[in-house]
Amino acid sequence: MDFSNEDFFKGIVLFGLNAATYKMGLAQTLIKASRNQQNEIQWGDLSEHYFDVYLNRLSSNPMPQQGNPNRLTKMERIVKEHQLGVLSRIEAIQKVGDTAFDDVVPRFQTIGTDKRIVANHFYEIDTGKRLILKDSLLDLNVNQLDMLDDEITARWGLLEGAFSINQTDFKLANDIREIYLKDGYKRKTLTNNIPFLSGYQGNTCFYCAEQMGSDIHVDHVLPRQVVNHDEIWNLVLAHSDCNLLKSDRLVGEHFIRKLIARNENIMGSNHPWKAQIQLSLGSTPKRRASGLRHHYDNVKTVLGRYYWGGADSYNPEADPFYRRLITVLNNR
Repeated sequence: MDFSNEDFFKGIVLFGLNAATYKMGLAQTLIKASRNQQNEIQWGDLSEHYFDVYLNRLSSNPMPQQGNPNRLTKMERIVKEHQLGVLSRIEAIQKVGDTAFDDVVPRFQTIGTDKRIVANHFYEIDTGKRLILKDSLLDLNVNQLDMLDDEITARWGLLEGAFSINQTDFKLANDIREIYLKDGYKRKTLTNNIPFLSGYQGNTCFYCAEQMGSDIHVDHVLPRQVVNHDEIWNLVLAHSDCNLLKSDRLVGEHFIRKLIARNENIMGSNHPWKAQIQLSLGSTPKRRASGLRHHYDNVKTVLGRYYWGGADSYNPEADPFYRRLITVLNNR
């Protein structure tokens, strides 16, 4: 059976496997290019048009853009950073071009999981440089484009509604995320903190309490994708397997108690980092514990039930960290 170009485009929009709304954003961008009869879209123009589609969408209708309730999509994050003044318009568009197209541009032309049905049907990719648009897209008439625009808008709203079911505190969680986005900064290299953290942690993995070997990761106890910083009070050493198991999930209360104790170990030393912890969390042990728990409660609101209690073998009561001299002395 022969299908029209309109049928194929509808198939992409209506029958894609959408864990996020990226396809809807790109579909609207392509429709605009077709209206303008562009034979190709330079990467910078693609980034700008795509950014504007999301900026307009999220400014008028700030709904969740993916199924995972615990993360922001790249586009949500870029738009929010722009709205908060963290990124200028030029910086935001550049970030879209650098980071947002890795999945959606090569995967857009699929129906379901089958890449063969519409492979390269509407455009070819010159990665990082341009999209070369084909007659199959440019020959769509105004009525067809209007109808497809309506289909995209309806499908986008349907996805947002489905995603919002899992995010009952979406508005509150968004407000909290904005606090950390506004005060956050780009990820730094963390490996230079390993020697410093090792002593205050007793050279054991923070999550399983077993000895560290050469496979050492620096991990954010409260996930960086929420707190958006690399401050030392939130960094610990972990085995790669433990780090992978934890991922971006919320840790159990016992790990927060341990993190408070670890931070007091640092405060009991003469290391310059103690001044930064004091500035971030408070001038007394009570205030520092309260400050850290405040961040924990914020992250708990954002992540909800996305919870991890630790490696199966971990027993807080048997953790040797608590029996070390430095911990006993600094946490009396």
